[in-house]
Amino acid sequence: MSAPLEPRVPEKTAPVPPTPSPASILGPAYRTISVGIISVIFLIAFEATAVGTAMPVAARELDGIGLYAFAFSAYFTTSLFGMVLSGQWADREGPLRPLTGGIAAFAAGLVLAGTAGTMWVFVLGRAVQGFGGGLVIVALYVVVSRAYEERLRPAIMAAFAASWVVPSIVGPLVSGTVTEHLGWRWVFLGIPVLVVVPLVVALPAIRRAASGPVGGEGVAFDRRRIRLAFGISAGAGLLQYAAQDLRWLSLLPAAVGAALLVPAVLGLLPRGTYLARRGLPSVVLLRGVAAGSFIAAESFVPLMLVTQRGLSPTMAGFSLALGGVTWAGGSWVQSKGRVAPYRERLMVVGMVLVAAAVAAAPAVLIESVPVWTLALAWAVGCLGMGLVIGSTSVLLLKLSAPEEVGANSASLQISDALANVVLLAAGGAAFAALGGGTVGAAHAVTAGGTASHPAAFVVVFLPMACVALVGAWVATRLEPAPASAAE
Repeated sequence: MSAPLEPRVPEKTAPVPPTPSPASILGPAYRTISVGIISVIFLIAFEATAVGTAMPVAARELDGIGLYAFAFSAYFTTSLFGMVLSGQWADREGPLRPLTGGIAAFAAGLVLAGTAGTMWVFVLGRAVQGFGGGLVIVALYVVVSRAYEERLRPAIMAAFAASWVVPSIVGPLVSGTVTEHLGWRWVFLGIPVLVVVPLVVALPAIRRAASGPVGGEGVAFDRRRIRLAFGISAGAGLLQYAAQDLRWLSLLPAAVGAALLVPAVLGLLPRGTYLARRGLPSVVLLRGVAAGSFIAAESFVPLMLVTQRGLSPTMAGFSLALGGVTWAGGSWVQSKGRVAPYRERLMVVGMVLVAAAVAAAPAVLIESVPVWTLALAWAVGCLGMGLVIGSTSVLLLKLSAPEEVGANSASLQISDALANVVLLAAGGAAFAALGGGTVGAAHAVTAGGTASHPAAFVVVFLPMACVALVGAWVATRLEPAPASAAE
């Protein structure tokens, strides 16, 4: 007889775990580091919007209207060196130390500017501040590359842009109120208090998630690249000085500056950048063209409104507040996955919007044109910038090998800052040549009156609009060429 069949006991199956929801930048795995680094961006954003509002009053009180553009470009000049140093430093040891040192230098520069007794000391403070800002911004890009998976990077870049919204609205109002009632110095001296927040929140999270060199092995500092960084900063500074001192003797520092600047630029930026070669070179070039044309124009907006239309510093700065919202909106649009196939076209549209906004700005020099039209135009330009700036950051990280993120991020930021320096120098020289150094000299800061030199502003804005149109063409060359295709 065969053994009786035993009843079959059904096998127990393990319960199927629920499908985890897709990670987000504010999910448990990323929340702390996201809040921390966004706090750092918030600090930089608040400084930029607040300082821009106080700058016309500071320049007037320090008898430095003729150096007005230099006060902005000094920041970008020294940030060039800080960016290269930060890229090398972050690739060698991780982003923690350059980020810490950068925040400290940023705060020290604010204190120096806030206690300045002359315009040149004020410019020096802006230079120290720029060095710190250069260290910080590249270190943050390395943090994003190491701590976030690729699909989350557009979202964190959009969050960076969104962190400008509150400062762009509150910053001008707070800065203008403080400037009018307490004095412009407190705008600079009050901001360093905010350094405590990113230090407490960001650094421990970065230490856990993104510290240390790539692969556990540090790379040596590229001394040649550091020398080139010093050359690019020194050359840019000399060119800016020559642009502000319109005498024949200024040709000498201009020539020396160009001799230092040109080889440094060729050595620090990807090969083919200024030929707009497809792929990474055009991404780096577009970042400079977009940022340089827009920021060079925006730097003169508060001064134009104060001296030509008689607005108070508060209202002059507040006229740009809507731009923070639309910039964040543009960055949010580019972060959506469904627009990724159309990213190049989106960036072309963005540059056209920037060009239109910059070209429309000097219309407010006509007394019959309402001031609110500039606020509306600038909001349109900021929408375009949100589309472009966030996308260049995403494309750069996509096209960079892990061990090259620091150096390539530095190249992107160098292009940004260098374009600001060069275009501010050109705009500042044109502004000074047409009497910009005495613009508004006969008027109180808050007083109305007939503008003496409206052409000094026109020769700043219209050329920048043309530069932005060049950027629309560059935006058609961002996709890498096929491997078999010859440039």
